Amino acid sequence: MDLHLNDKHVLITGGSKGIGLACAVVFLEEGAKVSLVSRDQTNLDAARTALLEKFPGAGERIAVIAADLRDAASAARALDQAEHALGDLDILVNSAGAAKRTAAPDLTPEVWRNAMDAKFFTYINMMDPAIKRMASRKRGVIVNVVGAGGKVASTVHISGGSANAALMLASAGMAAAYAPLGIRVNAVNPAATLTERLKEGMKVTAAHEKISEQEALRQATARVPMGRLATPEEVADTVAYLASDRASYVTGTIITMDGAQHPIVV
Repeated sequence: MDLHLNDKHVLITGGSKGIGLACAVVFLEEGAKVSLVSRDQTNLDAARTALLEKFPGAGERIAVIAADLRDAASAARALDQAEHALGDLDILVNSAGAAKRTAAPDLTPEVWRNAMDAKFFTYINMMDPAIKRMASRKRGVIVNVVGAGGKVASTVHISGGSANAALMLASAGMAAAYAPLGIRVNAVNPAATLTERLKEGMKVTAAHEKISEQEALRQATARVPMGRLATPEEVADTVAYLASDRASYVTGTIITMDGAQHPIVV
């Protein structure tokens, strides 16, 4: 299926690894140009090298930009750099940031604030300038990758889950506000996905439950009716579809990807 993404400029926050990097692969396969934004230049350089190994000759379609997206000015500069390198932005994929998992007894106002800075504002700080530029051109798509903790409360991820819930509301609200200007905004809501970030989460769960990390992962997998956790590539495929013209009438939607772990109608 042709997703009509050839020559589209896609900016991916958190694009140096995990789901973000998997998204970069899919978009490059579809002929798009990709800007990867992340805090760590070393991770960005490694991602660029990996992408060029997979797509020889694609150097002119890849830009990497180091920025701390918790800071609004830094996010705006990153957007400027990306558009200077690869042209007007067509698609924004937010996959950056993760709030540190914290058991309920250890929550403090500072932890709550850090969770919002790490997850909510890393998305908002890029989405705000990007959507306004898209609106001026009357075209553009935003896809936010938001963890399932925003829908299903976890006792070791209440602060981060709250940030995720806020992002889902922001995604739906911005979709309604900007639909008349030709902008679509959706979110993908994956549950546990096989990334390095998952391993960090398993450490907190294991300590909280007083079990091994291997047992924590086994239990997480056992709760999924499909019998396995999602891969970054599976999430990336859904992101690419939502970003494409094939989903031209889909906006304001939150797509759950949890292997039927929570089979509810919303």
